[in-house]
Amino acid sequence: MSRLSKKLTLPALLSVALSTALPASAADCPPRPHWPTEDWPEAKDRVASRAAQLQAMEDYAFKLEGRDEERKGVRTDALLLIHRGQVVYERYGRGFDASKRHLAWSMSKSFTNALTGIAVGRGAVALDDSICQHVQVKRRESCAITVQNLLEFGSGLDWHENYENGGSYQTSSVLAMLYGEGRKDMASFVASHPLRDKPGTAWNYSSGDTTLLAGVLDGALRPSLGKDWAWPLLFDVLGMKSATWERDGKGVVVGSSYVHATPRDLGKLGFLYLHDGCWANGRVLPEGWVERSTQVSEPIKLKRYDWGEGDVQGWQFWLNRRIPGVQNTLPWPSVPEGAYAARGHWGQSVTVIPSKDLIVVRTADDRDGSFTLDTLLKLALAVVEELP
Repeated sequence: MSRLSKKLTLPALLSVALSTALPASAADCPPRPHWPTEDWPEAKDRVASRAAQLQAMEDYAFKLEGRDEERKGVRTDALLLIHRGQVVYERYGRGFDASKRHLAWSMSKSFTNALTGIAVGRGAVALDDSICQHVQVKRRESCAITVQNLLEFGSGLDWHENYENGGSYQTSSVLAMLYGEGRKDMASFVASHPLRDKPGTAWNYSSGDTTLLAGVLDGALRPSLGKDWAWPLLFDVLGMKSATWERDGKGVVVGSSYVHATPRDLGKLGFLYLHDGCWANGRVLPEGWVERSTQVSEPIKLKRYDWGEGDVQGWQFWLNRRIPGVQNTLPWPSVPEGAYAARGHWGQSVTVIPSKDLIVVRTADDRDGSFTLDTLLKLALAVVEELP
C-alpha cells in the first residue's frame, strides 16, 4: 500500500503537505543580500553608540564570581548578537575565541528537528511513521510510537530525565543512556523502556525521545547517504565547517546531546529558522516546518511530567508562548511573544526573535542557577533597539 493510499490522519496530511513542498526555488523564500555560508558579515560599528546598553549586558553576562573551579554565577563563554543578518556584537570569555568549538548539549535536539524536517521533505520518513518502520525494537508496544510523538516529547515512554543534582544516578534514564548500559545502542535502549502513557497523550522532556528519533533518521537515511547523512543534508549546506557530532556504539549520532561547533556556526541554525527554512538559493526545510515546529505541542496541553511554567515547547524548541488552558504568562516576559530557542545544559542557547530580526547566541558553563535567559535577552534587545 502506498503512503498516499493510507487513511490520511492529521499527521499524515501534514506529512504529505510537507513532503510535497520540495524541491523549491528561492521564489518562496525571504530575500537576503548575504547568506553566511562562508562567514557572517560584521557591522560592529552599528552598536558603537550603545555604550551604556553594551556595558549593562556585559556586566550581566561576563561578571565571574569566585574562583573558576567553584563555578559560581553567570559563566558566559561566548555571546553573539546577529542583527539583520550581521554580527553586531561578539565577545568571548575564559579562554574561548571564535575558532573554538563548544559543546551544544541539548541544542543538538533542535538540529535533530531540522534533519527530521529534511527527511520528511525527501519522503524518507513521514510524521505518522511507526518507529518500527525504521528501527528494531524489543517491545512490540513501542511500535505505537510515531515520528511526530518523538518530535513533541510525546512518546509515552517511562523515561526519567534527571541529571547530576536531580536525584539518584541509578534512577536516571538519560545518564544510563549516555554513560551506562545504553551507550552501545542508544535507540534500542530508549525503546526498551515500557510505555507509561499512550503515545501522543502526555509530555515528558526526554533526551531519549530525541535520541530514538536520531536512530529512526539513521535507519531511513543511512542506506542512501551513509553514516554521515547529517553533513550533506544540513551542516555542509549551512557551511558549518566546525560541526562534529558524537555517536553511540553503533555509530549513530546522539540526537539529543553531542553537537560541537563554534558559536558563529551554531548561529546559522537560528538564521535558517529565521528565514522559514530557506538558505541561499533554495529551501532546506519544507514549507510550513518552521511554523509548526514553533507552535505549542499538543501533548504538553494534555498532561505533563516534571513541568515548570517556563517549559513551553514545540518540536524540539523552547518557545516564548502561552499554553492555552495551562498557563497564561510568557516564559520570557521581557521578550516579544513568538521568540523561540534551541537550549542546552549549563546555559547554551540560540534564541531567535523574529519580530526584531535578531539572533542571540550564547555558550556557557552555568552551574548555580543564577542565570536567566529572559534577563540576557532583555539586555540584548536594549542594545539593538532602534538601531539604524
